[in-house]
Amino acid sequence: MEVLSYQFGRILTYALLGAIIGWIGQGLYLAGLQTFFSVTTGAILLIAVLFSFDLENFIARLPLLDKLNNLVKSQVNALWKQQGRGFHIKIGMLNGLLPCGLVYLAIVGAVTLSNALYSTLYMVSFGLGTLPLLVLTILAGQRLSIRWRSRIQKLYPLFIAAVGILLIVRGLGFDVPRTFDFWQVSQGEVPVCH
Repeated sequence: MEVLSYQFGRILTYALLGAIIGWIGQGLYLAGLQTFFSVTTGAILLIAVLFSFDLENFIARLPLLDKLNNLVKSQVNALWKQQGRGFHIKIGMLNGLLPCGLVYLAIVGAVTLSNALYSTLYMVSFGLGTLPLLVLTILAGQRLSIRWRSRIQKLYPLFIAAVGILLIVRGLGFDVPRTFDFWQVSQGEVPVCH
């Protein structure tokens, strides 16, 4: 039960972040800057992957995030000493604010949406999507070998590259067909010039 309470708190924080980020994304959309932001962010992510730049540590060391990280750590320490009512939910909520590369990627995806509700749902979906692996990791504990951990970490650049490509495609507004019959469908609409 504690594990689920903790995960609920973490996903609740992601939902709140999604609402805030969605509000910013809506402002970008209304200002006509969302396309530029999406393409630029996608390009930065791809460049970071290509040149093996540690974007996560760079972001975590930004002054504002560094202060937030220190504040969150002090709050976690204070909660550990008390361990009162709602302890696991509160710890989960605070954990949702700690620096994490995958959360940064989710936030980038959420800010490119044009509406706060969509961004909130996006972040909740992200939290629910990470739930099975995180619960498995908590239950497996130290049984997960270092070799498997390093294999999982090697996939991280692929996730970053995929999000970068997605942001560029979304920003440029490519209409990617959902099925493979697009050629047959387009045959009737293509003007023939001889």
